[in-house]
Amino acid sequence: MTLPKLALDTEILQNTKVGDDIYALTVHGGALVNQAQPGQFIHLQIPAENVFLRRPFGIADTDEGTLTMYYRVTGKGTRALTGLQQGDTVNCLGPLGNGFSLSSKRPLLVGGGMGLAPLLLLAKSFQGEVDVLMGGRNHSELFWKDIFEPHVHEIFIATDDGSMGTKGFTTELLPELLGKRKYDCIYTCGPEIMMRGIAKIAAQHDILCQVSLEKRMACGLGACLSCVCDTANGERRKICKDGPVFWAQDVFFAK
Repeated sequence: MTLPKLALDTEILQNTKVGDDIYALTVHGGALVNQAQPGQFIHLQIPAENVFLRRPFGIADTDEGTLTMYYRVTGKGTRALTGLQQGDTVNCLGPLGNGFSLSSKRPLLVGGGMGLAPLLLLAKSFQGEVDVLMGGRNHSELFWKDIFEPHVHEIFIATDDGSMGTKGFTTELLPELLGKRKYDCIYTCGPEIMMRGIAKIAAQHDILCQVSLEKRMACGLGACLSCVCDTANGERRKICKDGPVFWAQDVFFAK
């Protein structure tokens, strides 16, 4: 059953810088919280001049009526968002899209950079029965470790410069993990080049894999066709409505 989408004016409870140009935005989510599923996103209306289109943000956490999203300052929209303070209101449309499958019994989450944000609610959904492989350029990007730690079984880390965990990329560490541990599904979100590599390794080990895609969106509802992607069966799918989560073999394939 498809749940109805809501457009609510929500009160900002927190808008705090947590990393290099990265902020955690927490709002009083109301009915949005009850409907939110891991992997879905919120389309946020930024109350600023000359910012007309909403911006999509993955749902990172829901807790006691609140909803948390993480964002990196990358343009005028997200920069305007940093100016909002506790007590201000922001209109949230959602929850939108299709989320992750929760059928896995032994999941591994693989995230890179801001791709770790939507994996947090997924990790909490597995109630500690999940491992996480996270990657970043350096130690400062891996503030995520402290956020994930209370909700997972084990964390593995790869950094480009070796300042934390293993030096290298998640795609280099993953085969080693799969040789030592048995997982039945890999969930990944992050840069597309990373996700393609993760999906390829998962296929080589005959492990199911779900990927969360990211693309610029206008409406977020599937009407504007600005976020379509090709699929293995030749169909064009809308990332906002049919995704953002897909099975890897459906969207990562040899052309």
